[in-house]
Amino acid sequence: MKNSDGTRLSADEWDEVMFPRPTVQEFDRVVERAISRRGFLGVLAVGSGAALMGSTFFRGIEAYAQGASRFAFEGIAAQTDSTIHVPDGYDWRVLVRWGDRLFSDAAEFDHATGGSVEDSDRVFGENTDGMELFSIDGHEILVVNSEYTNNDINLPHTADGMPASAEDVLKLQNLQGVNVLEIAEGANGWEIVVDSPYNRRVTHNTPTVIEGPAAGHDLLKTEADPTGTTSLGTFNNCGAGRTPWGTYLTCEENFNGYFGANSGLPTDAAIAAGYARYGISAGGGGYNYHLFDPRFDVSVNPNEPHRAGFIVEIDPANPESMPVKRTALGRFKHENAASAVAPDGRVVVYLGDDERGEFLYRWVSRDAYVEGGDTSTLLNEGQLYVAQFNDDMTGRWVALTPEATGMSAAGIAIFTRTAGSAVGATTMDRPEWVAVNPVAVEAYCCLTNNSNRGVLTDAGAVRTNAGGDPMTVNGVNPREMNNYGQIVRWRPEGEDHAADTFAWDLYVMAGNPTVGEGAYAGSGNINPANMFNSPDGLVVDTTGMVWIQTDGSDSNEGEYVGMGNNQMLAGDPISGEIRRFLTGPLGSEVTGLTWSSDRRTMFVGIQHPGAPFPDGEGMLPRSCVVAVWRTDGATIG
Repeated sequence: MKNSDGTRLSADEWDEVMFPRPTVQEFDRVVERAISRRGFLGVLAVGSGAALMGSTFFRGIEAYAQGASRFAFEGIAAQTDSTIHVPDGYDWRVLVRWGDRLFSDAAEFDHATGGSVEDSDRVFGENTDGMELFSIDGHEILVVNSEYTNNDINLPHTADGMPASAEDVLKLQNLQGVNVLEIAEGANGWEIVVDSPYNRRVTHNTPTVIEGPAAGHDLLKTEADPTGTTSLGTFNNCGAGRTPWGTYLTCEENFNGYFGANSGLPTDAAIAAGYARYGISAGGGGYNYHLFDPRFDVSVNPNEPHRAGFIVEIDPANPESMPVKRTALGRFKHENAASAVAPDGRVVVYLGDDERGEFLYRWVSRDAYVEGGDTSTLLNEGQLYVAQFNDDMTGRWVALTPEATGMSAAGIAIFTRTAGSAVGATTMDRPEWVAVNPVAVEAYCCLTNNSNRGVLTDAGAVRTNAGGDPMTVNGVNPREMNNYGQIVRWRPEGEDHAADTFAWDLYVMAGNPTVGEGAYAGSGNINPANMFNSPDGLVVDTTGMVWIQTDGSDSNEGEYVGMGNNQMLAGDPISGEIRRFLTGPLGSEVTGLTWSSDRRTMFVGIQHPGAPFPDGEGMLPRSCVVAVWRTDGATIG
């Protein structure tokens, strides 16, 4: 579905069209709690003992106290053109782009056709997002999500980008999912190792296994799989994560848009309620899968959507292994999965649900992780929690148990949003990437934006999420009509990520100090030289520096004037300073970040460039992964 100007609707805009709620705007207050202009320096108040911080972080505090900067670059200006910019002393080049061959039996990319359907699962997929790099027996294996397609670009033979045949649908299905590829550094820099035995594509049709509390449940059974324990494909793979044992976690986000109904939505009450909460409509989201592939027609296969919306584990070291859907980690619009190991060895995974007014989750394994031990079922047994943030800057994780929710364990895994509503979880401003600091016991989450926060319906009630939970202004989400976003940080009690309580603050509130007033100017570490909107991607590197990637408005007008294109910034949580490091091409989102094993190269994703980037005039725009390095050969991050 598209806007009147021909651009693709965002997930939020699609939700607004399909599930409209008339509004009256209310601007009678600006809540200022939790946005202290020195709040981002709160890390200095928690002590500097070795029990809390690694030696790198401690040295950073010493450097800050002595007036030294931890930044290895000068911040760059905002840009509005159609290429990439990095600071002086750095350079970049394209590593891989949509349509590049992973196998030599695929043809070179054809800009006239966007590639053939026959090659579409033998080439690098579309719209790169979350990524991780794994060093396996001396090989560098990059795993990258391909989130969705740009139909009018991927199917240039169509008049409006709408798939018109089963062949069109198959091509789109093959261009999405996950890319596993070996890369190597040679005389020309980093390149794909074509035909590497590690190379593979995981698409919308790849066989997968379903494990955990929802496996085998009646709501996951279909005619093709009457056991409810196997499935096909992984969908709308947004952010990512990695486990302590070296596997890749890919996250299914806006899966609802792939399903539609040719002859009416199901009338079963439980299924209908779930469809409403997760945004599944008869018309689908513009992919037209349901018109040509009966698996996606919910009037024929009403349970098929229940098999999407999970965290999927992939072993990059074993190309023959099947991806596993880990239902214990809940079903919702997963952004990414950030892991930590608690002091007692249990695995903790933080998870955001990327929709306005939805929740932030945590999962804690039942069993401890033992290096070298069997981890094949470690993500199947454990406890899922949802966050409650108090305005006094404390919070707690509420266990989603059958006793607390009135739902079965399988029901909680399948309809996790409903379980979160049942225990009074805090509605959030689109919880996207979570990042765990590897050198301090703390975690961060990007709250990207929420244009519905504090907005009233025509009846005068505060707007709600799809479950009826009101999106009132609160401490952790302190702005009405929040178009800028913020990043929340929390520190678990007792320096234990498995603890049930935590303290929180707002690391940064994005804003525009040149036109905004009060909270809309942003927090004290925002200034005209580093301002941005809609923080989305988030990674904390091995030195404790916070890397922020944006997916917001690049209009450079009105409340966004001076912000330019989407970008990547680096923040020092010790000093609070934030600097702009990279700007993407006009129309693109900057998303996905990882490093080579020697830390001399960072790999950054550029999604849906609006101009013919990177191949130039007359060519199709192609999402890509770029390599960035310091020209002096030093480590970066």
